[in-house]
Amino acid sequence: MDLVQVYNPSEMRPREHAELLREVGLVPTIQRLAILDWLSSTDQHPTADQVLAAIRKEYPSISRATVYNTLDALTKAGMVLRLSVDPTVARYDADLGPHAHFRCRICERIYDIPVDGEGTLDGSPDGHLIESVRTYAYGICAACRTKTESRSAESSDDRKGSKQPKTPKATSAPDPSSRQGISRKNDPEGRSSSSPPRTDRKETRQRKTSETSSPYHADRREEG
Repeated sequence: MDLVQVYNPSEMRPREHAELLREVGLVPTIQRLAILDWLSSTDQHPTADQVLAAIRKEYPSISRATVYNTLDALTKAGMVLRLSVDPTVARYDADLGPHAHFRCRICERIYDIPVDGEGTLDGSPDGHLIESVRTYAYGICAACRTKTESRSAESSDDRKGSKQPKTPKATSAPDPSSRQGISRKNDPEGRSSSSPPRTDRKETRQRKTSETSSPYHADRREEG
């Protein structure tokens, strides 16, 4: 439902409200009657700006100052209630009967909630005379609660699906021949890890020199 309902004079009770205004000492001007009539027709607990937007549909020339001053005068005369249930802005209520107010912390809408006729307070606690009781309740309204619970259920289903165990991939044992091929490839001299190491070149030259200088070789050279 739109918070700003259009003011419709045909649905109001200007004559009755005019008499009420006179009883509290206020002149029943067109602006006062229009604002009081509209507040009596809505349960949305509007702000001053919302009252202005609704009344301007019928009276485009009405000013912001006129609306604020009229609401202030009606509040002081006891014709409407100024609510502080919303910590950011004042709201107004023309229902003067016993009831409490509930504010949803999600959509921030304000609801009327019934109060037990007997009440929970003694008529004169500590000698004080209680003339009215205004109770503010805070929480989550029924519409927002349904949406929140629905989103929570969907999130829970998503988490359960993501926790299913994954099947591990099968791995095969490495081929010994492939390891041998890798060893040959990495060896700079082209040898495999199983082949015997080559004889050092310096060691070969020393062996040839010692064989040439032996007496056997010297005799063979003399005979020649």
